[in-house]
Amino acid sequence: MKKLFVIALLLAGTVYSQQLETKEPAKANARPTPTPAAKAEPFDGADVKTMAGQCVTFDTEAGLIVMEVYPEQAPESVRNFLNIVATGLLDTTVFDRVVPGFIIQGGNIWTREGGVNYEIGTRARRTIPDEPNKIMHERGVVSMARADEPNTATTFFFILAGSGSHLDGKFAAFGRLTKGMDVVDTINKAPVVEEKPDKPVRIKKATVSACAA
Repeated sequence: MKKLFVIALLLAGTVYSQQLETKEPAKANARPTPTPAAKAEPFDGADVKTMAGQCVTFDTEAGLIVMEVYPEQAPESVRNFLNIVATGLLDTTVFDRVVPGFIIQGGNIWTREGGVNYEIGTRARRTIPDEPNKIMHERGVVSMARADEPNTATTFFFILAGSGSHLDGKFAAFGRLTKGMDVVDTINKAPVVEEKPDKPVRIKKATVSACAA
């Protein structure tokens, strides 16, 4: 009986050794799982002329705001802005920062109704290069907001309700209002606490369309 037990142990050891020999060794330099490519967006690859012919309309709770864009001065800022509008990312977002007499700021994707999923959150964090240019930061101009660090602009933008000459040559101004300055003034003059509006005005729908002749 003892002999049979010993033989069984030897056989088990042999089988285990064969399994170890035939098992494929782990690769020391295994390739990382590739990151999914970003989805193509409507204005990817669009030339300056195509983008220059587009205007953006915000249907807000306070009224309509319409703007033209200047891709000849800030092509990537305009492309990014047209894309986030055309893909619906700005729909139901709010102007969540207001500096009286100075600016109203929008583009905070995390203020969307219904929340933000992984895909939208990833897109919202995509940065674009700084494009300071010759457009003066004056009343009615639209410009990209960013952190103090360079090349950190994402989806945040601001509309000037007053003068911002100290921003000239530093921030990427890329558009100008053609309609709705009264709406901007209404939003800018509403009550705020430390630049946070008491009742943030929501963009019900943002659209891109060919500019009127």
